[in-house]
Amino acid sequence: MGSTVVHALDGVDLTVDPGEFVALVGTSGSGKTTLLSLLGCLDRPTSGTYHLDGEAVQDMDPDGLAGIRNRRIGFVFQAFNLLEGLRADENVALPLRYAAVPRSERLGRARQMLERVGLGDRVSHKPMELSGGQRQRVAVARALVTEPALILADEPTGNLDQTSGRAILDLFLALHAEGRTVVMVTHDEHVAAVAGRRVRLEDGRVVADERLT
Repeated sequence: MGSTVVHALDGVDLTVDPGEFVALVGTSGSGKTTLLSLLGCLDRPTSGTYHLDGEAVQDMDPDGLAGIRNRRIGFVFQAFNLLEGLRADENVALPLRYAAVPRSERLGRARQMLERVGLGDRVSHKPMELSGGQRQRVAVARALVTEPALILADEPTGNLDQTSGRAILDLFLALHAEGRTVVMVTHDEHVAAVAGRRVRLEDGRVVADERLT
């Protein structure tokens, strides 16, 4: 900012084991979302290394990073990030479209995922025809449709009422029980409490790392 250099992350050293459910917590500006963006290969570190499943990814070209994001990582965002002009099944099928899966197959898999998250009767609805909780379920289904091993969620309950938020957390717990790795950013300590591990950031540094279960 001007002549001031701000280190969004500063000397972070973190290992997440396969199958863990980790909550990244901290105040606004602590570096949570920046760290999640690095884990999801949306950003590159300016220094240091990041290994995903043993593979150094920080020096990959854009096509390589896009392939990793499409095949191995599922993203869930606070703002849902659904395309308003598409039906629920079409939104869920988008990652498969980018992977060149035939239309009939990708829509079939999308509908299966919507069934799994309790929206089997909403496959033809567009986002504006759905409640906030239902839209977030569509976003979770989209994150799952490529069967990724890693789920990254940025404030997934932030725009939801308490009941809808709890339903989304229950979905993440079910995914974790299946063996998937879940990393979730939240500022809400009650939301973080469902995870098995809590990592606290302040000013871009990890200041606490504790096992909850």
